Amino acid sequence: MPIGLSAKKSLRQSERNHSANVALKTKVKLAIKTYLAKPTADGLKSVYAMMDKAVKKNIFHKNKVARLKSSYSKKLVKSETAKPKKVSKTAKKMS
Repeated sequence: MPIGLSAKKSLRQSERNHSANVALKTKVKLAIKTYLAKPTADGLKSVYAMMDKAVKKNIFHKNKVARLKSSYSKKLVKSETAKPKKVSKTAKKMS
């Protein structure tokens, strides 16, 4: 345990910052999990916003977030193109 006053204050600050960082990380993970379950444009927008906040608070590195954003946007494009197309039923001519 810290002995000096400044060491005690430093411990209090680091504990407070740790809890805030963990809370933001769990929010980001939850947003990502819900987005990956059902990729939508709104979900991607919320994931981007959460990740940008994490970069701003120095929780994630900006290059990591850029890499993740790229992969998640690819998943959205892939899910949109994978939707089944309607097949028109035409009557076959009988010869």
